[in-house]
Amino acid sequence: MTVIEPPRKDIEHLPENKKYSSSLRFWHWANAIVITGSLLTVLVNSTVLAGWGTMLFVQGQLKKSSINANPDQLRPVIGGLRDRVWQYHIYFGISLATLLLFRLIYEFYTGDQKLIRKIRVAYAQYKSGQNKLIARHELVVKTLYATFYVVLCIMAITGLCLVFEDDVPFLHEMHFIRDIHGFCMYLVLIFIAVHLAGVFLAERKDSKGIVSDMINGGQKD
Repeated sequence: MTVIEPPRKDIEHLPENKKYSSSLRFWHWANAIVITGSLLTVLVNSTVLAGWGTMLFVQGQLKKSSINANPDQLRPVIGGLRDRVWQYHIYFGISLATLLLFRLIYEFYTGDQKLIRKIRVAYAQYKSGQNKLIARHELVVKTLYATFYVVLCIMAITGLCLVFEDDVPFLHEMHFIRDIHGFCMYLVLIFIAVHLAGVFLAERKDSKGIVSDMINGGQKD
């Protein structure tokens, strides 16, 4: 995901709007959809399909059709539904890993769209004292992006380890992988909140149109 609260003007080309390539825009929105879908599966399994209340609800619905089922009979049914939802979670996770691989390849084969290059330029501008406020803002934002990508990579790798833990014996013994995976999810939620708040504030200040720029690419340099 991109654009927390970027300045409307780039530190290298101050009079010009930023331009986002079609590949970067595709990655941004595809990544947003995949992450949202993944988080929704976690939400469904931890709320709708969790707890005694769900058991009672299903039991009540069956009674309306004159079907009596005790908790022991319903437990496998609800467990099967949870497994079905987790299967979708796995699909989203594999999609996320694929998108991250795409982003990594993109980082090495692009020119001025490289995140590493933008961080270096922002750091150089900040150290030189030229456009220091803009450069500092750019440096903080781009560093947050880089951190977010690292977190996503860790989450994707640990998620794949959990998927294949039954097939790889030593992974099955590494119980901390699940804890790391879950912790990364909370970091992603924090970033999303900061990201949305930043976009909202940027649109209300001097960066109007950043959302549409991420859709249509923005003004060319």
